[in-house]
Amino acid sequence: QVQLVESGGGLVQAGDSLRLSCAGSGRTLRSYGMGWFRQAPGKEREFVAAINWDGGRTYYGDSVKGRFTISRDNAKNTMYLQMNSLKPEDTAVYYCAVDKLALRLGRPEKEAYGYWGQGAQVTVSS
Repeated sequence: QVQLVESGGGLVQAGDSLRLSCAGSGRTLRSYGMGWFRQAPGKEREFVAAINWDGGRTYYGDSVKGRFTISRDNAKNTMYLQMNSLKPEDTAVYYCAVDKLALRLGRPEKEAYGYWGQGAQVTVSS
């Protein structure tokens, strides 16, 4: 069983930066793609970014390209999301997730993921 814990969320002003972390336990995650999603009140869960199992390939949703950077440290079983130039529309609960299958490229579909963290609130004020 995999447990994922997000941290690093908070309240910031527009233009600020935040870094989210997702720490995994229960199993090594080095063979699995991972992703970040977010969900704002009243909206569907939205793909933010994904990274393949070795960190060599990354993928981003259109709304965050050029501002967010996903990375991972397999030695620490941890994934990160560096968020720069934050906007009020980035306000959401951010979830990290682990792919159901090993050795796949990062996936934008939430159905591809089998384990989810509890979420971290990010609030960006204007």
